[in-house]
Amino acid sequence: MFIVDEKDYEYRFGDSGPKYLMRGPRMNFAIVQFQAGQDFKAHYHNVMEEDFYILEGEVDIIVDGTKYTLTQGQLIHIEPSEVHYVVNNSNSVVRMVSTLAPYQEVDKVEVD
Repeated sequence: MFIVDEKDYEYRFGDSGPKYLMRGPRMNFAIVQFQAGQDFKAHYHNVMEEDFYILEGEVDIIVDGTKYTLTQGQLIHIEPSEVHYVVNNSNSVVRMVSTLAPYQEVDKVEVD
């Protein structure tokens, strides 16, 4: 058992990207934030499945070429091998929870 406090962690890119509150041993848990217009490179995972739960704002998540616009309170589940691209096309910040499981130290494959 352990407890963490979000304020003790930082986003990967200063004011955006993932803020991992837990990495392994069985799953990753992160708060992800994107400013208006920011995105995250298209990628997929070989083993891990990924969930995004929208805490605030609106975000477009493209999965295997299909765009889904998610808003506060919605969750999207992405299976292994599904290529996904996240972009904030809105005019405000989006914050969401990201979970990845089962944990793999290296499992992300970026797509051009």
